[in-house]
Amino acid sequence: MNWEAVIGLEVHIQLATKTKIFSGAATAYGAAPNTQACAIDLGMPGVLPVLNEQAVRMAVKLGLALGATIAPRSVFARKNYFYPDLPKGYQISQYELPVVADGELTIELDADVSKRIGIIRAHLEEDAGKSLHEGFEQVTAIDLNRAGTPLIEVVSAPDMRSAKEAVAYMKKLHSLVRYLEISDGNMQEGSFRCDANISVRPLGEQRLGTRTEVKNVNSFRFVERAINYEIQRQIELLEDGGKVVQETRLFDTSRNETRPMRTKEEANDYRYFPDPDLLPLEIEPALIEEVRKTLPELPDAKRERFMRDYGLDAYDSTVLTASRALADYFEAVAAQCADAKLAGNWVMGELAGALNKAGLDITETPVSSEMLGVLLQRIKDNTLSGKIAKEVFEAMWNGEGGADAVIERRGLKQLTDRSALEAIIEEVIAANPNQTQQYRAGKEKLLGFFVGQVMKATKGQANPQLVNELLQEKLGG
Repeated sequence: MNWEAVIGLEVHIQLATKTKIFSGAATAYGAAPNTQACAIDLGMPGVLPVLNEQAVRMAVKLGLALGATIAPRSVFARKNYFYPDLPKGYQISQYELPVVADGELTIELDADVSKRIGIIRAHLEEDAGKSLHEGFEQVTAIDLNRAGTPLIEVVSAPDMRSAKEAVAYMKKLHSLVRYLEISDGNMQEGSFRCDANISVRPLGEQRLGTRTEVKNVNSFRFVERAINYEIQRQIELLEDGGKVVQETRLFDTSRNETRPMRTKEEANDYRYFPDPDLLPLEIEPALIEEVRKTLPELPDAKRERFMRDYGLDAYDSTVLTASRALADYFEAVAAQCADAKLAGNWVMGELAGALNKAGLDITETPVSSEMLGVLLQRIKDNTLSGKIAKEVFEAMWNGEGGADAVIERRGLKQLTDRSALEAIIEEVIAANPNQTQQYRAGKEKLLGFFVGQVMKATKGQANPQLVNELLQEKLGG
């Protein structure tokens, strides 16, 4: 039987506020356990939550970017469950009336293939604390620093049909929240993580199959592996005559498999009811328009502009707009060297390779956009060959200064003097009479041999284009 997967994602995004969603406690990452949890976060008797306005503005900003409806009135609810890291015994979230609803996100699957993914809702909520097991024998330690950290949970429609589509959706949403500067998207620190709802059904069937939820996956690679495993597990189970149990599962990264965590809860298990300590959230049209004016150029619009204004293809434009910082860096380099294609090739090639090798983000590069722009100018004005430019780039990366300083100090200026090159070429031809005779007899592939000899004689500093031109003249004679 042919099967079809049906996938929906619930992505939890930590908002980049300095304080928590209902208290004034700090949200900074890495503090000593339980040093950033105040009486409100601890659920002490008699304390009252106060909503963080910046979290609301960030939710509105995301809603606008998703083309969604911003609710003029939304309600906070208590989601009741009992875990050691949830000191109040409930989580403040939104249920029936979320702040954002009915949006969409378009993902690119290939250069010319895109797909619309519906966004059912995005709601504000507080994070729970963290249970710690490593280093503690026979006990569970609790760190409540994260308790009360502001989150926005983005719930997609079940529109994805493969792990590839799910990863593309996650990456697009990750890029978007960083563009909007509402989250740092740091997956290692838990700022961007997802629950994947997965079911399978016979191809052509309209009814949804029984779904499982894989909880708290915090990397694109693990999301892909978890979904692929779960799809295959469900198919094998059904083909063997079994039934899929609706449950919550965890992804074991060391075994590359999902395993049961608990029976999947339904909404009524959480006994949602409006939080009596919080008034309904009312958002005026004036605030929405105020936030709208702060929206940056969004990734899709920037990608289209790069294709239109810079003449880049869809793939290059997608890569270069993956993050706002990367797009800004590219544009600064392109403006300085006046060659968008050359700038794109170097940003996606030499620079990206160096960043990847060093494990750095574009914001941490030791080679500024101005430095790279000057280097590319030296390629364009024939001061450097492309090969020697890579040597200069490496020196710049290692802190030896700008391109001009490195070129001067190392004596790397490209040899473009026609008469000097002619003399060297004549010496090379004279030193290789057999190859010269064979070339003139029609073995034109030997031109590469002569180019190599000239480059060797000039220590790689000869202008390759001029060398080719002069060699063809001399060998032709």
